[in-house]
Amino acid sequence: MTLPALQRAFTAAVLGAEDGALTAHIAPGLAGRIAVYRNTVQSSLAEVIAAAFPITRRIVGPMFFAALAGRYAVTRPPRLPQLSAYGADFPDFIADDAAHHGLAYLPDIARLEWARGESYFAADAPALAPEAIAALAPEALNAAVLALHPATRLMVSRFPIMRIWRVNQPEVVDVPAVDMAVAENVLISRTGGQVRLRELTPGDAAFVTTIQEGRGLGTAAERGLAAEPGFDLEAALRDHLIGGTFSGVRN
Repeated sequence: MTLPALQRAFTAAVLGAEDGALTAHIAPGLAGRIAVYRNTVQSSLAEVIAAAFPITRRIVGPMFFAALAGRYAVTRPPRLPQLSAYGADFPDFIADDAAHHGLAYLPDIARLEWARGESYFAADAPALAPEAIAALAPEALNAAVLALHPATRLMVSRFPIMRIWRVNQPEVVDVPAVDMAVAENVLISRTGGQVRLRELTPGDAAFVTTIQEGRGLGTAAERGLAAEPGFDLEAALRDHLIGGTFSGVRN
C-alpha cells in the first residue's frame, strides 16, 4: 500500500466505525489502539459542535444532539486546521437531516448561533461615527454607500428565531410556547467586545439587506418603505449608528 493510500485508509478508519482496508496493513494488536483514537477524534469533534451550538443542543436534547453531531463529524470532518471554523455548514447538515428531527425552524436557529460566533471572531474596525453622516451634503445622501462593520450579520427568517433563542437560554427553566407563524429578522453586531442581538422590523431588515448589497442610502430607504410603509429611516439609522452596524461611508 502506498503512503497516500495508507493515509486515506487511516482517515477512513478514524472517521468510520471499523478499520476496513487498514486491517491488513497494521501490526496485530493495533486495532484496539485505533479504536481508542477513533473514539477520541469523533467525540472531540462532536464537543466542538456542541460548544458552537448550545441552543440547538438544548432544543433537541443532549442525546439526539450527540447523535446528530456524531454523524456530522463522520461525514464532514474539518477541512481547515482551525477548530473555530469547524461547523460552518452544520446548519445545512441539520436542514438535510429534517426527516430525523422534524423541526423546520432548527436550521435557522443554528444559523443564528453560527452568525453570533462569526461576529465574535470578526475583525475589528471603528464604528461609523454620526458625524460622518452629518458631514455629507444633502444632495450626496441618496448616493452615499455605507459599509457594514465586519462583525455585523443579518438573519432573515420566516420563524421567530429571536424569541426561540431567548426562551432557550440556560437560565430559562420553563420554556413558554412560541407562535411559530411569526417571522423575525435579527441583526447581530459587536460593541465593546460584546455580541448583541436586536430584532429588526421588516423595513429595517430590507434597509440593511440593501446596504449589504452595496446600494446607496436612497435605494435602501425606498426598499425599507416598500417593505414597511411606516418605516422610520431616521430612527433606524440612529439605532444602527449607536449599535455599530456600519464602519464607513463613501459617496
